[in-house]
Amino acid sequence: MTATAKNFRTIETLGWDLGHAVSPDDAWLGSRGLRTMGVRLAQHEQSALRIANWLKQRPEVGRVLHPALPDCPGHEFWQRDFTGSSSVFSVVFKDGIDEAAILGFIDALALFKIGYSWGGVTSLAVPLFDLGRAHGPSYEHRLVRFNIGLEDTGDLIHDLDQALQRTGLAR
Repeated sequence: MTATAKNFRTIETLGWDLGHAVSPDDAWLGSRGLRTMGVRLAQHEQSALRIANWLKQRPEVGRVLHPALPDCPGHEFWQRDFTGSSSVFSVVFKDGIDEAAILGFIDALALFKIGYSWGGVTSLAVPLFDLGRAHGPSYEHRLVRFNIGLEDTGDLIHDLDQALQRTGLAR
C-alpha cells in the first residue's frame, strides 16, 4: 500500500469516526425541508418580531437586541444588507435583576426549552452570563437569548408572561 493510500484510509476512518458523513436519510430530510424553508423562515420572522415587540414593552426589560428593530445597535447595517430577519434575538433585563432571578425565569418557562439553536422549530431560551467579549457593552448576567420556533405566538407570550409573574420579575 502506498503512503497516499494509507493516508487516505486514515483520513477516511477519522472522518467516519467523527461523523463527517451524511446518511441517505439525513440527505433526504434536508432536501425535503428545502421545499418549505421559505414559508418556515417567514413564520419564524413574523413570530420573533411579535414576541420581541411584546418583550420590548415589558417594564423589566431594558433592551431587546433584534437587528430588525429600529432601536437595536447595528440596525442600519441589517437594513442595508438584509431583506428579512431570523428567529434569534436577545433580551437584556434591567439593572437590579440578579442571576438567580434570570435562572428562575428560564426554569419557569413551560413551552420554551433550554438550549442553543438557530432557526429550529422549537422555541428555546438560554441565559448568556459571560460572553467573554473584549469590546462592546457588558450585560453581565442579564442577557437571555431566544430562538422563536413555530409554536403559536399567543401561547409563547402567555408562557413568557407566566414565567415573569411566577418568578417575581414582573414589575
